Amino acid sequence: MELRQLAYFVAVAEEQNFTRAAERVHISQSGVSAQIRQLERELGAELFDRSARTATLTAAGAAALAPARAALAAAAAVGQAVGDVAGVIRGRITVGMVVGCTVTPLFDALAAFHRAHPGVEIALLEDNSDRLIQGVRAGAVDVALIGTATAAPAGLEALTLVGERLVVAVPPDHPLAHRRRVTLRDLTDHPVICMPAGTGLRTVFDQACAAQRLQPVIALQAGAADAMADLAARGLGVAVLSESMAESYRDRLNSRVIEDVDIPALLCLVWRAAHGPAVRELLAHARRAFGGGRGLPEPAAAGDDPGDSRASHPEEQ
Repeated sequence: MELRQLAYFVAVAEEQNFTRAAERVHISQSGVSAQIRQLERELGAELFDRSARTATLTAAGAAALAPARAALAAAAAVGQAVGDVAGVIRGRITVGMVVGCTVTPLFDALAAFHRAHPGVEIALLEDNSDRLIQGVRAGAVDVALIGTATAAPAGLEALTLVGERLVVAVPPDHPLAHRRRVTLRDLTDHPVICMPAGTGLRTVFDQACAAQRLQPVIALQAGAADAMADLAARGLGVAVLSESMAESYRDRLNSRVIEDVDIPALLCLVWRAAHGPAVRELLAHARRAFGGGRGLPEPAAAGDDPGDSRASHPEEQ
């Protein structure tokens, strides 16, 4: 019996799906299945009922889950205890990032962290904000860069990096391009291009519309600002972006702040209050890279290279 087999078993049990578990542990589905089959042979019992679309625990699997988690926690504690004595941080840290995001300071923080702690394996995961928040709460993601309408998602620690107004971006010949003032109600006369549900920018937009009981027509959805801008430039709708996102396309799109949307679209780092030394050190590097901010612990050591404090057109999902 190997620790990796227990890790795969726990991943499948929590995800209730072999494919999602394989994505979580970063190996192929066939590899996860083979290792769990081997574990079942060693234990002499099937751990999962595979007859349905979801992988549900058998009685034997349910009995094995708590001891498997305890074994993995104990193994991690051994490495942490030795690392604390030796002053060396080892292990693995999973960092989540909204899809299509190009925030330079985050990459600077990861690079500085890697130089300072080469014994820590870094995994980078892209997803939309809602799923990243769920991953942080579940412990599958250690730190995540998300777009949100609230400064701190419930139960998590957070550092707000960017807070921006929503804008509408349209071609120069569009009727809204000549308006001095644009409101949400003005958008209801036109098809809207927006990010998918579950993204921070879309959440802000939906909340603002609901507050005024407006139901704009979401004609097209895209997960990247470049795609939204291209669609808007071709006259397929009006794109709802953040201020910094729209700034990148001013050569072909005119942008107007949506006057009656007071909720800012926020870009935040989020993490659980209970975390290990690797997360603490990464957060310290993030503080330096982003130029400080409330919510992050003070750096544990001096001498690391500071990163660029500029956020490069965050796609606030």
